[in-house]
Parts: sequence; C-alpha cells; structure tokens
Amino acid sequence: MSRRIAIVGNGAIPDGLAETIDSADLVIRFNGCRSAGRGGWKTDIVAACNTGRPALDMLAGGRWKASRTVRQATEIWCVRTASVFAAMRAPLALSHPDLDDFCDDYTEGFATFARVTGRVLKVVPAAVHQAVDAELAAFDPSPYVVPSSGLLVIAHVLADIATADDRVCLAGFGHEGWQWHPFAAERRWTEAQIAGGRLERLDALR
Repeated sequence: MSRRIAIVGNGAIPDGLAETIDSADLVIRFNGCRSAGRGGWKTDIVAACNTGRPALDMLAGGRWKASRTVRQATEIWCVRTASVFAAMRAPLALSHPDLDDFCDDYTEGFATFARVTGRVLKVVPAAVHQAVDAELAAFDPSPYVVPSSGLLVIAHVLADIATADDRVCLAGFGHEGWQWHPFAAERRWTEAQIAGGRLERLDALR
C-alpha cells in the first residue's frame, strides 16, 4: 500500500499546509520541531542532530523531551554517524578550529532516552552521508563542512525508507542557514530529485 511521507523542515511554511501535513501517513520533523503549529502537529519521527551543541541543547533538561512533538514520536533518528564525525575531527581542528566540539557524539544520550521511553532509535547510515557527499559534487558546492541534517534525511528516506509507490513530500525547506552547509548545491540536488519524480514540494501543490 502506498504512503505519503511528509518531511518537514524548520524553514518557513505557508498558511494552509497544517492539515495536509497532519494527514500524511508518516511525518518526520527535525530537532526542536520548530515547524510544529503552522506546519501541523503530527510527528512520527524526530530526526535529531546528535553531535555538538545542538545535541547538548536537546538532551539537557526536559524541555525537548517533554515537548508535544517528541512525546508523540515513536522513533528518534540520529542523523550523524559517529564514525564519520570521528574521522572529521582532526581535519576540522586544522581547517575550522572554532568547531572544536562539532564532532562530539551524543548518540548514547539519545539511545538512553529512547530506551527508557519505549521509542525506537535509529542512526542514519554512514553510507547515506558518503553518497550525499558524492552526489553533491555534481552541483558545484562551495566549500562546506557537512551536508545539512535535512538533506541527509531526505536522502535516507529516498534510499532506504520509501517504496516505489510512496509519495515523499517536502515542506519547510528554504535551503538556507548555517554557512558551512552547502545549501545552494543542496537546493539543486533537491530540484533534481523533484524533476525526476522522486520528491514533491507541498507548498508547490497548493
């Protein structure tokens, strides 16, 4: 049976999409789920940046853990594979010394939270990160540190989660933000998937 999978980023979401997002069979949000509200509330999976300061912010205290979106999620995805980031630590110390805690891995903290609350924990495979790096090379990326969590999750869903009959829809993806993500190339990569019929933008279907 085909499904509609909504991947909802933390960018701007036009009015009128909340009901469409909430009616999807599977809804994936990111980190603190800033998309919730204007972008509906249904949340099946929270994809978390499990390294560096973003991970610490989520795991510290109880605000993230007790949020409406996280409470209803049945799965937590750690977007960054520890082995990939461990290999990056030494090169980054030379090229980006200000990112000294960027590769600190907190997967175990998310695993503990998932275990004690009865949720499933998954880690996006290293092969997805490696494939995305290789594919982005065709879109002339400016120098970057890592692909965004959003792009890694989109690639993971297309490669490993969605079937040929599923519709994978995006909302809240403006392809802008942290300077060391290759957002211009990510936009071109995403548009290529849309042109190939693998993705849809919900805000373009209104």
